[in-house]
Amino acid sequence: MIIVTGASGGFGRATVEKLLEVVPASELILTSRTPEKLSEYAEKGADVRFADYDTPETLPEAFSGGDCMLLISTARVGSRVGQHLNAINAAKAAGVRKVVYTSIVGAEREANPAIVTLDHRATEADLRNSGIAWNVLRDAQYAEALADHVAPVAVATGEWYANEADGRIAMVSRADCVASAAAILQGAGRDNTAYEVTGPELLSYRDVAAMVSEISGRPVAYNVVSDDERYEQWDAIGVPRKASDHMKDSPIPWCSEDMVSFGQAIREGYMAGQSNAVEELTGRPAVSMREVLIAASASWPSA
Repeated sequence: MIIVTGASGGFGRATVEKLLEVVPASELILTSRTPEKLSEYAEKGADVRFADYDTPETLPEAFSGGDCMLLISTARVGSRVGQHLNAINAAKAAGVRKVVYTSIVGAEREANPAIVTLDHRATEADLRNSGIAWNVLRDAQYAEALADHVAPVAVATGEWYANEADGRIAMVSRADCVASAAAILQGAGRDNTAYEVTGPELLSYRDVAAMVSEISGRPVAYNVVSDDERYEQWDAIGVPRKASDHMKDSPIPWCSEDMVSFGQAIREGYMAGQSNAVEELTGRPAVSMREVLIAASASWPSA
């Protein structure tokens, strides 16, 4: 039995759909704090269960009968290390053989300034020390984050502001991350191994801005700004500095401390990992940044 945690979230639901292409629903255990959102899968035969990482005493029962578990990282920066550890300990208590964790590229580098890597690095260590088999999927930045959120603004305004300068990262499509997770849950890959799940080429944001300009037919100026200037830009439109602030009022789903420190990490070379893990795990090459941009371009402002 395969367990997918956080199955009602975006990544979880996409993974379930990918698994259902080849795995009967009856072989899936789907957990969520809102299991009612998974009723469609229950109707197909999946075992849908309530699970809350903040009530660890309930988790072993939620995970019972599972063999391999996908632990999708939670969104609560600052408290998710404890949540993840609760899930790992419960999986071990329930007899789960292996836990697959969604991490981020560069998480293993202690000097990495991106604050998002702190929680991931701690959970990776907890997983290695758990005594059960594990895999870590260190996903690069989603290509869709640029194609769907940054590119439309750049096309509309003709300006792309970035503190990343000319640092490079191998942006990866979200679908490739999902496919890699689904493949490893079905036995692909090697136990006790971390995989860098990346796109096929290292690119700077300047490279991506040039692609956006070419694909849209609109001029896009790439403007390098300092970290302090980037904070001021986010402050001006009401983006909270920290995830603990009032994110529900934010115009975008990330805090500025997360974005600015991530940009610094790219600029300083900490996110410049690239591998063929997608092809190794799924049997097909990773989708390119250009392909993701072309697919998204229909939703960009028109000339």
